[in-house]
Amino acid sequence: MGIKSFLAARRNKKKTAGDTPLKVSDYMTRNLVTFKSNQPIEEVINAIIKYRISGGPVVNDKDELIGVISEGDCIKEISESRYHNMPMSNHTVENYMIKNVETIDGNMNIFDAANKFLEAKRRRFPIVENGKLIGQISQKDILKAALSIKGSTWKK
Repeated sequence: MGIKSFLAARRNKKKTAGDTPLKVSDYMTRNLVTFKSNQPIEEVINAIIKYRISGGPVVNDKDELIGVISEGDCIKEISESRYHNMPMSNHTVENYMIKNVETIDGNMNIFDAANKFLEAKRRRFPIVENGKLIGQISQKDILKAALSIKGSTWKK
């Protein structure tokens, strides 16, 4: 009698979401609406309404990230202008933008990025490479990424 193996033949294991390299850079937005620090707040408000965005990165002439301006920052400016009865026309982005901006690595897995969104309570993270702004990932981009993999990796 020969020896029988109790090991079953190995089958190709299906990849799971954890095995698939789902990088932030695969889902980030590259074509961004950006602002300059010397732009009037009114221009930012018009862009936010026109492009249906909640804010955007502020860059210098070398496309280096120097801040972020949001619709909340614009609302703050409107409130202060009204309180002090001052016109908005001479107020610029530089006075209202957030200067200490947290970025995210484009090579980060989208599931790790989702956790970062939850921890930081942010709506968007800019992606910087070699000092230059190359894109932005939003909570909506993370949701789109999750839906794109749902059909092939998540049980229905």
